[in-house]
Amino acid sequence: MKIFLDTNVLVAAFASRGLCGDLFRVIIAEHELLVGEVVLIELRRILKQKIKLPSGHVDDLVSFLRHHTVISKPKKHLSLALGDPDDEWVVASAVTGQADLLVTGDALLLAIESPPLPIVSPRGLWEQLSKGH
Repeated sequence: MKIFLDTNVLVAAFASRGLCGDLFRVIIAEHELLVGEVVLIELRRILKQKIKLPSGHVDDLVSFLRHHTVISKPKKHLSLALGDPDDEWVVASAVTGQADLLVTGDALLLAIESPPLPIVSPRGLWEQLSKGH
């Protein structure tokens, strides 16, 4: 399965132990990880500025992610009328990469009424994978 991870899932996976870290390891081992260039830019900023990780460590994490499928910023977003323009680019990147699903903790994305692809929370994906789907 091709799984696109949003920035908040990656931050949680790298900044603390828990569900997102466990989920990240399962995705790396058993599925195809997709990340967007727009996600990598935001991830780098958050890990440096908010989480205060050293630049070298952030560079290593981004380099590791670049060994997986990185989706270039799409030419246009999907006009989903979301409150955050960055969210528009995340969804467009997942669609461009032909992801089977987008994993996010963002309530606005999870609440899209007619999403262009399945959007699930980390817990939702964990439960789905645990059931073998």
